[in-house]
Amino acid sequence: MLCPSCGKTIPDGSAFCPGCGTKLASAKKLAALIPYRQRHKWGFWDRARKMETPALYDSVDPFSNGLARVHLDGKVGFVDARGNMIIRAVYDNADDFCEGLARVKLNGEYGYIETNGKMAIPAVYDGADSFAEGLARVIGLNDKWGFVDARGNMAIPAVYDGALPFRDGLARVNLNGKWGFVDARGNMIIPAIYDNADDFCEDLARVNLNGKWGFLDARGNMAIPAVYDGADSFAEGLARIVLNDKQGFIDTKGKMVIPAVYDDAGDFSEGLACVEVDGKWGFIDTQGNMVIPAAYDNALSFSGGLARVEVDGKYGFIGAKGNVAIPSIYDGADSFAEGLALVKLNERYGFIDTKGNIAMRAVYDSADDFSEGLAPVRFNDKCGYIDNKGTQYWED
Repeated sequence: MLCPSCGKTIPDGSAFCPGCGTKLASAKKLAALIPYRQRHKWGFWDRARKMETPALYDSVDPFSNGLARVHLDGKVGFVDARGNMIIRAVYDNADDFCEGLARVKLNGEYGYIETNGKMAIPAVYDGADSFAEGLARVIGLNDKWGFVDARGNMAIPAVYDGALPFRDGLARVNLNGKWGFVDARGNMIIPAIYDNADDFCEDLARVNLNGKWGFLDARGNMAIPAVYDGADSFAEGLARIVLNDKQGFIDTKGKMVIPAVYDDAGDFSEGLACVEVDGKWGFIDTQGNMVIPAAYDNALSFSGGLARVEVDGKYGFIGAKGNVAIPSIYDGADSFAEGLALVKLNERYGFIDTKGNIAMRAVYDSADDFSEGLAPVRFNDKCGYIDNKGTQYWED
């Protein structure tokens, strides 16, 4: 992979860039086996393009937590890192394993299996989600939402009209059209009185009350009054708010740090936020100083020291000082992910590195961003995967 800061090659498994010393967001090793397509069937290759699992499947997914989903005759199962089918393809659908269990669909109902294929929780639910913090939301027989634990016990009764996964010890629940929060024991920590609510972020949760937005603390106190026409969750200590059709930023105490004078704005990232002024975009710092003039037709937040910008319908990247890092010559571009950015050129897609060098030529019909060293692409109307060196894992 490439360093998102300096662009130098980083050995697999590194925690820091050997060139500039940047701490890496993830030091995970890349998967030993990679999905490959042989004509119309799928199997797995190793990174030397040696076949490890014959191409027998209708489709396969990348490995996650040591297992990979495989699809055969409309059913889903799992193989291990040696390519062994350890869970037969008998399920209508399946998710990746999370906290040791995978949600599966069988005969139209949802349940959970263990990594050895044993049915841990019977498939009796009309709806379900993956486990998070030891609990999974499910729809009970009464069309209400509750939560089960890893043993299948109904830890929180199915009495809610809606529910979302646990995060930081709390879950949002809907009761009679209003939102509140419960803890892992099912106690209603924050009453269901809000028209809308978001998860806690930086110790505060945005909520909507009577059409206005404010913020709660973890005890349910209204830390910042609901007086705003719109609001985003906090990022880097500041939250974007909307007031009288203009946008600005408040701090965690509710102080208006940056006045609401902008036509639009993005969240802070790497100390900067993109803002729109009279149809053009620039960047401000956390003090509200316009550090990069509003001269761009569009802009995205900074990531790895670079921000995508649009100039006259073309896309490129600038650095944190406003310098042109990569000229705006592309028909489309995504933000950098794992040191590479997806770009569009002449109706085809490829990837560039943080120096603007072409890492993979724009020859693909479509493509997605890199994740754990792999990117799904479409070439000549057929799907496949490439790694971060451009190796193609398919044979036609």
